[in-house]
Amino acid sequence: MSTLIWDRPEGGGRGVQARPLSARLAADLYRDDVVRFARERLGFEPDALQEEVLRSGDRVLLCCSRQWGKTTVTAIKALHMAMYVPRSLVLVASPSERQSRLFLRVVRTLAFQLGLGLLKGDGDNRSSVQFPGGGRIVGLPGRPDTVVGFSGVSLLIFDEAARVSDEIFEVLNPVLAVSGGALWCMSTPKGKRGFFYTIWKRGAGDEWVRIAVPATECARIPAAFLERQKRDLPDRKFRQEYMCEFLEPEGAVFTEAMLANLFTDAVKPLDY
Repeated sequence: MSTLIWDRPEGGGRGVQARPLSARLAADLYRDDVVRFARERLGFEPDALQEEVLRSGDRVLLCCSRQWGKTTVTAIKALHMAMYVPRSLVLVASPSERQSRLFLRVVRTLAFQLGLGLLKGDGDNRSSVQFPGGGRIVGLPGRPDTVVGFSGVSLLIFDEAARVSDEIFEVLNPVLAVSGGALWCMSTPKGKRGFFYTIWKRGAGDEWVRIAVPATECARIPAAFLERQKRDLPDRKFRQEYMCEFLEPEGAVFTEAMLANLFTDAVKPLDY
């Protein structure tokens, strides 16, 4: 099976075109460097944190502000894997099928920039993209009873992970048992609940790479816009959507810290 590389047409001109490479050149410049691929093939210039995300390992938690670019960055990672890992399978789980289809739209747009034209689906899944080398990206619906049955998964992505149900997270994790594929969870917070918050609060010491990006650390979001949002939105909404804060459920009588203080190991139970 030929590997593809994307070059500008001979003699100049606009656009890109695909041409087959021999096996000798299969390990081309972009297969092992996703950041270079993003810059030179897609014209996407990642900032320092976006580059860190793209270069991250197998287990990634990204907690980021709205409009930071998480969908684009994650779509580039998915596209790169589907193109350069033969017969790879990338699954995208979202709160709804609509959200998954929006993710695939970004993937298709990026692929079109590479000169791949309008890619077809894989013939089995309604929301999917099939690549020339056999790699696939499949967008899943937000229902746990319809996401089982996959195997050989190279990358499992949870988009808007804080809004994906724990049941879907639990049902999908076994697809990585044999393949040893990567697991990426990206989201803006939504309260102190769910698997995204539970894993995030464990903190350092496990195998997860945790990256937090509030809006104040994103140069693309003007400070004046954030000031307007801070005035116009409820305080808790601003803190959640832009400052990446995990907040107590609205109307909660007891905070998580108050409940934790009700329990102690310092007092021995009475021995009857």
